[in-house]
Formats: sequence, structure tokens, C-alpha cells
Amino acid sequence: MSATHLLRRLRGFLLAEAGLLAAASLVHAGLLLQGHAHSQARIAEAVIAAVLLLAWALSFVWPVRTRRLALLAQAFALAGTLVGLSTILIGIGPQSAPDKVFHFALVGLLLVGLRVARRAPRAGA
Repeated sequence: MSATHLLRRLRGFLLAEAGLLAAASLVHAGLLLQGHAHSQARIAEAVIAAVLLLAWALSFVWPVRTRRLALLAQAFALAGTLVGLSTILIGIGPQSAPDKVFHFALVGLLLVGLRVARRAPRAGA
């Protein structure tokens, strides 16, 4: 796989994950769907989306650091998503089936993204 293709792939994961979390934040703000407002989930998802988007943007400034940026941002996103999922599973926060499905799917996507980033060659290698 060429370095250019790998950069695009890692950036694609970061952008997709940021977009999903931004959409979830808008849902929990009550802007995309009515009846799903939850201020704590909205804030957490917005922060995680911002971190992923920042890593995506910085990958254009420092392309040789894209792997590291992807690893750090996605690890942060995974930790935050697991916190959200655990609160759902113990009965705190939103309890809808779509919330549960979204969180499980996002965990899967983040794990795949982390695996792709981890397998990418290190800068200078």
C-alpha cells in the first residue's frame, strides 16, 4: 500500500468517526431528532468529535505524524465511547436501542481504525 493511500485511509477513518460523533452530538442536542436530548452525551460526543477532527486537520500539517495522530485521537475516542457505553449499560444516560447500537458500532469502527493505524509504518520507517 502506498504512503499516499495509507494517509488517505487513516484520514478517512478520522473524518468518518468525527462525523458520526458530531451527528450523535446533534441528536443529543435535540437538533436532528426530537426526544433524544441529553446534555452530557451531547458535550462528550462534541469533545470527542473535535479531537478526531483536530487530528484529521493536523495530519495535513504534519503528514509524517498521521499514524501517531490517528492512534492518539482514536484511543481517546475509544476510551470516551466506552465510558458512554458503560453508562448506558448500567442505566445512566440515554437508554434507547439506537443509542446502544450506535455505541457498539462506533466501538467496532474505532477498533478497526486503531488496527489500521497500528499496522501503518512508523514515520521514517
